[in-house]
Amino acid sequence: MEQKGKNIFIRLLEIHDAEMALALELRNREFFQTFAALRKDDFYTLEGQRERIRIARKRKELDEYYLFGIFLHDSKELIGTLMLSEILRGALQSCYIGYFLDKEHNGKGYMTEGVQLAVNFAFNQMKLHRIEAGVMPHNLGSISVLEKSGFLKEGIARKNVKINGKWEDHQILAIINESL
Repeated sequence: MEQKGKNIFIRLLEIHDAEMALALELRNREFFQTFAALRKDDFYTLEGQRERIRIARKRKELDEYYLFGIFLHDSKELIGTLMLSEILRGALQSCYIGYFLDKEHNGKGYMTEGVQLAVNFAFNQMKLHRIEAGVMPHNLGSISVLEKSGFLKEGIARKNVKINGKWEDHQILAIINESL
């Protein structure tokens, strides 16, 4: 399930990636927390990361959730994660996309490349019709990543996600698979 880009590749995280995932999360704990739900302390342990990956793998088998790692081609370093979640089948054929990138690698185009690879996977392999993202309106970098990847703004969802302990508005963006 590896998807290769020019500078990075994405693939589903495996149990053997837990140490790299923990290092990524610890290195970026404060940075990621400004964009994430509050996390329990055990999330920041090796066993916590193994459990996160185990649960993701089970949910992938149910076609509910896909947890990808974002890796640099040259070093195979894990520099981020990308999730396809809330997958709906039937009449909707849609999902949400979310992602985190190591603060040291922001601004290099890696996340745009990762989102484009995930969109390609979701549309061509999963046969989804729509991918939606929600971004806090002040997170201009993330909005730019999505727009460069073909997502269009649809509106503001007021106080719809609890981020870092506070209900936050989110800019809703989406992309449609026009080939379906």
